[in-house]
Amino acid sequence: MITIEGHLERITYYNKENHYTVARLKTGKDQTPVTVIGFMPAVSPGETLKIKGRWETHPKYGQQLKVETFEVVLPATVDGIKKYLESGFIKGIGPKIVSALISRYKNRTLEIIEKNPEKLAKVKGIGKVKAAQISNFWREHHAIRDIMRFLQENGITTSYSAKIFKEYGKDAVNIIRNDPYRIAGDISGIGFYIADRIAQNLTVPKDKPERINACIIHIIERFVAQGHTFAHEEQILKRCENLFQIERSKTQDAMLTLADAGELVIEKTAGAETRAVYLKSLHEAETGIANRIKAVLSVPIPPLRIDPYRIAQEVLRKLAIELSSEQLNVLQECLSHRVIVITGGPGTGKTTLIRSINAVFEFLEKRIILGAPTGRAARRLSEVTRREASTVHKILGYNFKDGFFDKNQDNPLDADAIIIDEASMVDVYLIFYLLRAISMRCVLILVGDVFQLPSVGPGNVLADIINSKRVKIFELKKIFRQAQESPIVMNAHRIRAGEMPDLKKQYMPEKLSEFYFIEQNNPDRAVETIVELCSERIPKVFNFDCVNDIQVLTPMHKGVVGTANLNQALQKALNPGSASKGGRFNIEDKVMHLKNNYQKEVFNGDIGTITSIDTANSSLSVNYYGRIVAYDFAETEELSLAYAITVHKSQGSEYPAVIVPIMTQHSALLQRNLLYTAITRGKKLVILVGSKKAINIALKNDRSGNRLSGLANRLSVNAGAL
Repeated sequence: MITIEGHLERITYYNKENHYTVARLKTGKDQTPVTVIGFMPAVSPGETLKIKGRWETHPKYGQQLKVETFEVVLPATVDGIKKYLESGFIKGIGPKIVSALISRYKNRTLEIIEKNPEKLAKVKGIGKVKAAQISNFWREHHAIRDIMRFLQENGITTSYSAKIFKEYGKDAVNIIRNDPYRIAGDISGIGFYIADRIAQNLTVPKDKPERINACIIHIIERFVAQGHTFAHEEQILKRCENLFQIERSKTQDAMLTLADAGELVIEKTAGAETRAVYLKSLHEAETGIANRIKAVLSVPIPPLRIDPYRIAQEVLRKLAIELSSEQLNVLQECLSHRVIVITGGPGTGKTTLIRSINAVFEFLEKRIILGAPTGRAARRLSEVTRREASTVHKILGYNFKDGFFDKNQDNPLDADAIIIDEASMVDVYLIFYLLRAISMRCVLILVGDVFQLPSVGPGNVLADIINSKRVKIFELKKIFRQAQESPIVMNAHRIRAGEMPDLKKQYMPEKLSEFYFIEQNNPDRAVETIVELCSERIPKVFNFDCVNDIQVLTPMHKGVVGTANLNQALQKALNPGSASKGGRFNIEDKVMHLKNNYQKEVFNGDIGTITSIDTANSSLSVNYYGRIVAYDFAETEELSLAYAITVHKSQGSEYPAVIVPIMTQHSALLQRNLLYTAITRGKKLVILVGSKKAINIALKNDRSGNRLSGLANRLSVNAGAL
């Protein structure tokens, strides 16, 4: 970390939304120009800046100073003040007014503008209105700097300053001083710990009600982030006492106060000694799901006059598929139930059933909607059915501007049947909004593999619906003959049952095997092996494209065999940076979008290829499935390299070839359903690189699905009051 001071010569790039800036600073006696990059709100050419930061080397532009903190050094001399005001950052001050101000107040001019703006009206050419305008411009220009100074004093990164200023405006510092815990809920990315650090620096008492309330909300939100829909009351009491030194009685009183205010719901749970504490929104979603499903099930479904023979013939005619007796039975039942769940492992015919259901409903002239939780899963569903399929968000008409869904109980979906594939990925909130938008005459069919990783969001919806025994469940168990010939499918089912996969080298007559295990206990050697597999061995033997056909899936981000290190190694091998123009990205890099961006119509987990990098305009373009999407350099925080991705990010996708590093270094994250999910992503080839011990750890860890949720009990036929 170094500190430099210099004159801001020019700004070459500035993002108004987040204040990301690229600028040139002249420093020292010889006025050496330096490129500085970072979040620098409200800076103007002509200002003197003192910057603290770290040197980084850009592949094209060389050394740049990445700004950690900065401050504006206001000029003290008359000449300096004159140049500063003439730079034009205060609207309404021209050369004549600047000269008049300097003439009257000399080196006290800036002090007068900031502290005694009413005195400006005494200067010729400045009346009361103009004086007020000058004062307001000054305050707005410096307000965000006050926020930055305040954050720096409290040890908080100044990258949050733009968000805080956008939310609270020029009174931000006063608002935070009055209630520092407010920012934890209002500002994205600022959690309880940051707010609490500010509060403690401001000597806020540890038992102040605002702190206790914020602490309770924080603890429940941590449970929600782990997939639970509620936290037990006793868990909250213990954490408040042990982690934040808050007395149990005061925590209990605060929870009751929050419940009275409508922020929490506290209720007794069946078979539990302690009560469940919900965020109001999650309680509303969970109870809403149960009530809506019960309501839909109460509506009789009119009998359809079509016999099994006709169904089978129609599927054969349209799809050239001869259904098994199990599949035909499921297909018949789909025509006589309001809500249905179809589940089963790979090779059991879930996709065939979806196609068949679609064909029969079309024959009956029923309007059917196909959907999936993610863009990748929807595209895959569309490919296999050869019918239009969309994300659930798109089906519901999500409006990214106001955050609401256009489709709801007052404006329901126009459909006789809705099929949602990859339903294990649907969280409580999304299924709640979907059910609200389904008419009472509609059939809902949820298709998914309950043994895969649960949703990233809260809840365990598919498993809860199955466990409730409230709706018609079809678990497909028969593995079709073609699938039985696949080592990928058979090993996936072994893992699903908690059994060790067949790791012996399999020599198949006249063709290569689909499944391999390469034992490697050393993480560094594992990375070398993976790079060699991607760059040489797999493309040479299997004729797969080294970038587009092969996907590395790893359990974690950090560590030698985490996504960060693997992506650097794979980028160097598959797309070296000799021609790099965009910092960490090169043209033709494989990248993933990290969060839903409805404005760009790009979604969390979408994978594309960088097609161009325009340094002059600080932008780059990514090709997503044939559609080009532009990014400012400041927006590239939404992108990451995607040669290696986490198993969680792969859900809903399939790849021709998958490589899975599985090492004991991952032990904290190794789970049976994680390994199962990773293996089932591969269509033609799966290679495990790692140790048998790590595989055993994963097989024995089958606790990941134990999320706190009340949905199964609310739905259960015998459910009483919670």
